[in-house]
Amino acid sequence: MTKLFRVEIESISSSKSRSDFSEIDLDLVAEKILESGGIIKPLVLKKTGFEKYEVVEGHFEYYAAVRAYEKNDHETEVNAVVISPESEEAVLKQVEAFRKLESTNPATATSSPVPLTTTNTNSRLTSLELRFENAINDLKIEQKRDSKKFEDEIKEIKGKMPKLMAPLEVFNTLNIVELTFRLKTTGFGDKKAIKIAESIETERQKSEFSSLSDVVARVRITHGKKTQKAISSDKMVEIIDSWSKISFN
Repeated sequence: MTKLFRVEIESISSSKSRSDFSEIDLDLVAEKILESGGIIKPLVLKKTGFEKYEVVEGHFEYYAAVRAYEKNDHETEVNAVVISPESEEAVLKQVEAFRKLESTNPATATSSPVPLTTTNTNSRLTSLELRFENAINDLKIEQKRDSKKFEDEIKEIKGKMPKLMAPLEVFNTLNIVELTFRLKTTGFGDKKAIKIAESIETERQKSEFSSLSDVVARVRITHGKKTQKAISSDKMVEIIDSWSKISFN
């Protein structure tokens, strides 16, 4: 049996290289994904591990979704059909049958992406590619700068609280009740504090948090039909600052 799921983009990998596809085409489709709120053709995936998946069909759509995520990190999930182990062989045969049909009937093929580029000159295409590349590089630089600023602020605050329990130890060791209480002291409401504490417990059962940045990256809660980061970098700074001023003994 196969089922339709919403799957985190970061948990998916592809056996094809992104360079196999035109960045211009990927960017144009990514814009349509953002406008419509998701890809209309679900990816076909198989599970390769705990919350890990590999693309079986829909490599172009997958990379277009990745590009959409690069443009807007709120687009963290895609529609996908996940093949169950017992039906994998049958589904793979079905995919292969469609591929053969498309190769013999190219005029009616629908699963292979139609090239979106038209009669742009080489110079204009090159200009667009450079703009996209520069935008991505600028984003990476900004992310590194923000990450360093966050870590520096955390170090400064930690220096003020040598006798208190280390913040990372709080997230790795306190039980749900104690975590909920501490989170409530930083401005979270009862329900949200409980949700965050439960998410922390779930994540650290998989593996201990290696840093406060790791907590920010891994702890997520549901918001409507989507999941989102439970604690932003700025909120983490507020939390540590608040805890440094309160004695919980």
